[in-house]
Amino acid sequence: MCFDPDSRPPIPPIAGGALESRRTVLTAADGNRLAAFEARAATPSGRAILILPDVRGLHAYYEELALRFAEHGVDALAIDYFGRTAGAEARPDGFEYRPHVNQTTWTGLEADIRAGFEALRAGREAAARQYFAIGFCFGGRLSFLASTVGLDLAGVVGFYGSLLEPHDNGSPAPVDVTGNMRGRLLGVFGGGDEGIPPASIAAFEASLTKAGVDHRLITYAGAPHSFFDRKAADYADASSAAWNETLRFVRGDIDG
Repeated sequence: MCFDPDSRPPIPPIAGGALESRRTVLTAADGNRLAAFEARAATPSGRAILILPDVRGLHAYYEELALRFAEHGVDALAIDYFGRTAGAEARPDGFEYRPHVNQTTWTGLEADIRAGFEALRAGREAAARQYFAIGFCFGGRLSFLASTVGLDLAGVVGFYGSLLEPHDNGSPAPVDVTGNMRGRLLGVFGGGDEGIPPASIAAFEASLTKAGVDHRLITYAGAPHSFFDRKAADYADASSAAWNETLRFVRGDIDG
């Protein structure tokens, strides 16, 4: 598991920063109905972001993250992965996600990602000019891959997404498809994450550079996998820095 069940994003709320939020259900091109959570900014910045969760799917962690983005002027939508096998209804605590993760396919996940961006773009032709993806662990990998499928994204952000191995669901290794990536890329990693060692990050960096992808990869010394957690007080500085880097990437510096 990427996070404990009671983990939440380490980002302080801003009163009045989100205009509205709601749970909703999207329909993918293959007819799949998937749960989603949307948060709209009271003062839009012209950016919108799709949030790709870890293996738990649409968890409260990601609903709260959507609110934090909206409070900073970035419309946000978080999606679930398990509509095909678990339905689109809200799930109780203790949901056994692993059997559903094992039934995902890259074809289905790509369809759901596309449905998420269609929902983000709906009614935002003037309000949102640039679109991004962000993901964590399982979703971090998917965020990198979202830049390869023709979605016209301004950029993608991946927190500790795996880099070198194809997945059992048929998705390619990010390192193998850098030539298909479009837009900018921000990768965030923990120096203490044994699952993504420095050699893997170096190989990804070399592949991105060779492909000419505009990228920035950041490793926070000593931070473990899933350090971006309100409960992880020992890594509060790394979490704060990672959030600031993410905001700059999405909202602050993209116009120059």
